[in-house]
Amino acid sequence: MAATARQEHDLKVKYNKLKIDPNLPALERLRAFVLSKGTRSLKQLNSIFKRIDVNKDHKIDFQEFQGALKHEGIFVDQSVERECFDAMDQDRSGVLNFDEFLVALRPPMSNSRKNLIQQAFNKLDKSGDGVVTTEDLKGVYCGKKHQKYLRGEWTEDQVEYEDFELYYCGVSASIDTDAYFDLMMRQAWKL
Repeated sequence: MAATARQEHDLKVKYNKLKIDPNLPALERLRAFVLSKGTRSLKQLNSIFKRIDVNKDHKIDFQEFQGALKHEGIFVDQSVERECFDAMDQDRSGVLNFDEFLVALRPPMSNSRKNLIQQAFNKLDKSGDGVVTTEDLKGVYCGKKHQKYLRGEWTEDQVEYEDFELYYCGVSASIDTDAYFDLMMRQAWKL
């Protein structure tokens, strides 16, 4: 259910405008920089995180974060960098883990879209335990590149709601109206 070429173009145009809006909070501008590269940028957050994580401790400190911004061509003053980093550091540990990084950079979704995603996931989650097995999603999803799988925290036959939601978060970012997103989800998942 990838974005159409038109949706992808519209997404890039929208976020290219937002990334230069001085009235936006720093973290929203940073998100706009990421999304201005299109929906693939959401899927590439894992590889971006790995590239930023210079010392390979599965965490990003402020210096690694600063280096990544420069590498990605995002030049802002240090106070804005610090503001973004602190906003992303939800547990106030002084470092970002992958989940904090991911949640901060993915685009926001309306409650109606989140509800549809939850309905679709629940349709697949036969046991109701919040995990969909590989058999349920064969040919649709591969979790082998997920950070938690690579660290040995998950097995390849687990798909949790957060992964499912992230996928549709990328799709959602390319669709302007809730009505069209609703129609697409209902048709795709027979909701």
